[in-house]
Amino acid sequence: MEIIRTEAIEKTYDGNGLPVHALRPINMVVDKGEFLVIAGPSGSGKTTLLNLLGALDTPTKGKIFFDGEDIGSKSRRAIAGIRLRKIGFVFQAYNLIPVLSATENIEFTMMLCGVPEKERRARSLALMEDLGIGELSKKRPNEMSGGQQQRVAVARAIVNNPLLILADEPTANLDSITAGNLLDLMQRLNEEKSLTFVFSSHDSKVIDRAKRLLVLSDGRIVNG
Repeated sequence: MEIIRTEAIEKTYDGNGLPVHALRPINMVVDKGEFLVIAGPSGSGKTTLLNLLGALDTPTKGKIFFDGEDIGSKSRRAIAGIRLRKIGFVFQAYNLIPVLSATENIEFTMMLCGVPEKERRARSLALMEDLGIGELSKKRPNEMSGGQQQRVAVARAIVNNPLLILADEPTANLDSITAGNLLDLMQRLNEEKSLTFVFSSHDSKVIDRAKRLLVLSDGRIVNG
């Protein structure tokens, strides 16, 4: 099953009157169940591409099809709905809400989707137990380690059963052991639940886990 297809997408920024080509024509497909890593040096376009795949930004040229539909033909409201219901995000900065507990952070997207409170709580607690973080349910982000915060972020990303999880440098702020444990968790979710992951990373620990590797250089795909 094809989740995303891009057709010659490009991204150009204005650099003080001169065009900066962050991405040159990119053609790619992401299928269900992939564990895909987009690799490349800093400035190669990894995060820009991930932002386009996640509908956080729009291409200067080309088209992106998500779940069979041309995102570019959608209204802002419709695109926001796609992000909310069909895409989970994991960022290197965790992006948890400081005043909320782990459980409340995980429930947040479900609340935005109108899931009843009782169901939200049951789903979040069950998922936390499954991911081995049940003991964190009442803790706030400042009471957790970086690895614990990132696991809560993963739980938040997958609790709505999205079609796609995008992870932008998810191990960047973690030590090697914690990063390995996080990748073990994501790999298990991919293999047992057929969740689709697309990573942006230059971390060899992430790259070594890839089922498919796509390498960028100067905004172009050079391998993959």
